[in-house]
Amino acid sequence: MEPIIQESELPEPEATRRDANVTESSRANRGWWDRNADEYQIEHGTFLGDDRFVWGPEGLDEVEAELLGPPEELKDKDVLEIGAGAAQCSRWLVSQGARPVALDLSHRQLQHALRIGGNVPLVQADAGVLPFKDGSFDLACSAYGALPFVADPGLVLKEVRRVLRPGGRFVFSATHPIRWAFPDEPGPEGLSVGASYFDRTPYVEQDEQGNAVYVEHHRTIGDRVRDVVAAGLRLVDIVEPEWPAWNTQEWGGWSPLRGNLIPGTAIYVCVRD
Repeated sequence: MEPIIQESELPEPEATRRDANVTESSRANRGWWDRNADEYQIEHGTFLGDDRFVWGPEGLDEVEAELLGPPEELKDKDVLEIGAGAAQCSRWLVSQGARPVALDLSHRQLQHALRIGGNVPLVQADAGVLPFKDGSFDLACSAYGALPFVADPGLVLKEVRRVLRPGGRFVFSATHPIRWAFPDEPGPEGLSVGASYFDRTPYVEQDEQGNAVYVEHHRTIGDRVRDVVAAGLRLVDIVEPEWPAWNTQEWGGWSPLRGNLIPGTAIYVCVRD
């Protein structure tokens, strides 16, 4: 594989809050993940494992959570993983007898999936335009994939509903919305409210020409619920994982200090009736 692109080789982007539409967000985030996939896998690959299904930085494992259903019921299920990265979750699904497809926007992330190996079909595509026929999958899942980064999450949710079979389940995790009110710092400075929870202005990193190179979008809990319902899905649970005592790792703004006081992840469990 090509060497990692070091941050020092590129000018430091400017962080700001401004609007970013569907096209700009998709272009920026495809480029960001292609540039940063190597570093991401080096930094977090051990924690994620090659064939574990981890829902977020807290370390909640699908083995324990069973949010997709009991493991014995995953056998022979067609599963779509959205924002799969290096397809760690899909490999775990294979070990349970499921038939996953791992989809990601980033070509470089999928190269890491090839590097690790395993019998998982890989697809590079935008989550808002899924290249599958109606009713192709029994289940869909997304562990911090796509939803935090798209300007119109309703497009993704409607596409997921379209490709799910009746009775199918979609489970996705994203940054807990309350996190947006606090600075993205793992230490004490990240415990004081610094912004309005209700400010939906996207977080954008842009280059010297003002072009977005990274975009993340904020939705409140109420927004997420309305998005799910508007897409024709039924919300059956919202899981807010607590920080476990065994997890001493910091991951960006996630940390044991903050995790013991405020939630860092929200997991939405949805059903297509």
